[in-house]
Amino acid sequence: MPVTTDLREQSLRELRRLVGAPGAELREGQLEAIDALVAGHRRVLVVQRTGWGKSAVYFVATVLLRAQGAGPTVIVSPLLALMRDQISAAGRAGIRAVTLNSTNADEWGAVSAALARDEVDVLLVSPERLNNPRFRDEQLPGLARSCGLLVVDEAHCISDWGHDFRPDYRRIRDLLAALPEGTPVLATTATANARVVTDVVEQLAAGRRGPEHAGSEVLTLRGPLARGSLRLGVMPLAAPEQRLAWLIAHLGELTGSGIVYTLTVAAAEDVALALHDAGHPVAAYTGRTDPSERVRLEQALRDNAVKALVATSALGMGFDKPDLGFVVHLGAPASPVAYYQQVGRAGRATDNADVLLLPGPEDKDIWRYFASASMPRQDQADAVLRALAESAGPLSTVALESVVDVRRTRLELLLKVLDVDGAVRRVPGGWAATGASWSYDAERYARVTEAREREQRLMIGYERTTTCRMAFLQQCLDDGSAAPCGRCDTCAGPWFDPTLPEAAVRAATDRLQRPGVVIAPRLQWPSGMDRLGVPRRGRIGADAAMAPGRALARLSDLGRGGQLRELLRGADAEVPEQVVRACVAVLADWDWTQRPAAVVAVPSRRRPMLVRSLAGQLARIGRMPVLGELDLVDGGPVGQAGGNSAFRLAGIWGRLAVGPDLRARLEDTPGPVLLVDDVADSRWTITCAAEALREAGAPAVLPFTLALDA
Repeated sequence: MPVTTDLREQSLRELRRLVGAPGAELREGQLEAIDALVAGHRRVLVVQRTGWGKSAVYFVATVLLRAQGAGPTVIVSPLLALMRDQISAAGRAGIRAVTLNSTNADEWGAVSAALARDEVDVLLVSPERLNNPRFRDEQLPGLARSCGLLVVDEAHCISDWGHDFRPDYRRIRDLLAALPEGTPVLATTATANARVVTDVVEQLAAGRRGPEHAGSEVLTLRGPLARGSLRLGVMPLAAPEQRLAWLIAHLGELTGSGIVYTLTVAAAEDVALALHDAGHPVAAYTGRTDPSERVRLEQALRDNAVKALVATSALGMGFDKPDLGFVVHLGAPASPVAYYQQVGRAGRATDNADVLLLPGPEDKDIWRYFASASMPRQDQADAVLRALAESAGPLSTVALESVVDVRRTRLELLLKVLDVDGAVRRVPGGWAATGASWSYDAERYARVTEAREREQRLMIGYERTTTCRMAFLQQCLDDGSAAPCGRCDTCAGPWFDPTLPEAAVRAATDRLQRPGVVIAPRLQWPSGMDRLGVPRRGRIGADAAMAPGRALARLSDLGRGGQLRELLRGADAEVPEQVVRACVAVLADWDWTQRPAAVVAVPSRRRPMLVRSLAGQLARIGRMPVLGELDLVDGGPVGQAGGNSAFRLAGIWGRLAVGPDLRARLEDTPGPVLLVDDVADSRWTITCAAEALREAGAPAVLPFTLALDA
């Protein structure tokens, strides 16, 4: 039905107040969405390009609904950064916006009181809050009853098929079902293909009609996804030092300030250091960055106080800088949909922004790792459910780690999946089994895996295409309006300077080949080790601890990481001479308080020749005696790579011993022992080896490994 003149005028007035521009006009589709929410009280899915103005729709609708006497708008938003931007935008328009999240628990009482007094126009919550026991039991029922508008931002996260699926988003189905009839709902995203749209629409329809009518009441508004301001390009450079050298040489030539994306935390930190050393004002931004530092760095980028943030996907959804001038990727995301979302940060309020992809041969390995880490496994799910069912009370995540051999990040994800499926429930004190039956949906996960593998092939297709790159991305998003953009490197020819100055290549090579990564000693034994037969708890005693160690490189490093991955994948052999030289450089740069006096090797079942030859070579060059190896007891360690910390420790506990010959040699050794191994990942092997050596009389133990897998 046609929109009334009155609603059109009200919407335009509120839009202009929101953006602070008297001449602003509603974009195509915005008024239709506002009308469906305000006049029709419908459920609406908006799929529009980044920068189209999806937030304007829900802020304008909020003002108009509040004027009708409706309750506050509840926005489910995935990231704190996104919440901060939305609160700032609302405040500029005189909209009273507040948030309940994990960082402001001390404000929950004041927020609740303001909600009770109807002094809040917009409440932003994270999907994780929906299952916080206190929030779920004390706040959510009242919010569901009084909510005037529910907004699901970044709605592709609801879908298994979305590139950024998050189990917590599935809880929104329960909230949708609890809303009073006639409560308008808006879901927004810029990154949804046809499969994701269908999935989201089906979930938005929950509780409105029977299954045979699923989706019939949801209005889907989809616009063209082409971004006319973006100039896309791909520059394939196989060697990591070449990619870094290009950035060192050409970052300053890119317009304005922007984002350099990497696939791993290690890469972000290495690249940021290299660019900083080359004189570029940059900073690293990753999942390890402290929340307060994230806020500071985001503002520095908005203020153009830095040329770029070198970031992982931690800086993705939610960061808003309308004049962001460029996005460069060192390594490709696993799908064109994810890539489209990240490059959409640029050129929102500018006519021109540059987007360049520098893919690497290691990208596929990284994709496989993250894909496997995000998928639940049946054996692990069964173990978790069994442990909770047999427990006399709730178990915390930490307690579960000493009962089931699942690494922390995977365990947290698995618990969320089981919770959303109704098999477990988060309660005060941890997690409890609900008693509901649960079965592993192997067919569903196989379909998701197949879809993600197909997206990876599409990403490689984007890198290699000779057709328009923007049109390629649109087609991946099932945008029927795809047409040549006339701007990208395949439409108009390369727009970037491909030259690699020799000085930049040298600087990049020096940084990436710079040897040495600190191996931090374990300070604390895992909780609950008595359940696994390990008589250790609390802090690791100073008389048993290893000293800080060194590894040649991380396996995830851009430079030597690839070389070490190849070495460790190959057949067992003596350590190559060039690797030995790099190790010697690490030892020469090691700021130990006392030089090691002897070498001891960790016994290896997989690579005995590699470890023994490394120990022997380092001892020969350092003119130190090789005291031998520790003994393997009962066949050696039984822990599996990738398991959690508690089980990794239990797997090694008591299986490394100092034999009588080694003990006698240690008694005659006046200084620290250099403990040599191939890889440190959980660090429990070298921790237990160090404890055994210290007990046998070693005054200090300095671990050294080829690789750090962390």
